Amino acid sequence: MSEFSNVTVVKKANVYFGGNVSSRTIRFADGTVKTLGFMLPGEYTFNTADPELMEILDGDLDVWLPGAAHWQTVKGGESFNVPGNAQFTVKIKAPTDYCCSFLK
Repeated sequence: MSEFSNVTVVKKANVYFGGNVSSRTIRFADGTVKTLGFMLPGEYTFNTADPELMEILDGDLDVWLPGAAHWQTVKGGESFNVPGNAQFTVKIKAPTDYCCSFLK
């Protein structure tokens, strides 16, 4: 899906890591929430509350997921899941555009 219809967008940006990661919250009529964001090159560690689906729209990164034995490379057009109440780290190798879906 390349666009969303009938959504509410929160105007205030979510800004992390000195502005190197930013996103906007998108709310759907059925109560689901996603963020659309952009990450500049660097290494960032995130904590989750709910499980997440991270869809990489464009870019290039490595991710270290909970319980993993090694880094996993993810490129534009690919995705990965993160469990709830967890921590994961990404190494952004090229500017990366993403969509994060919060799963319940």
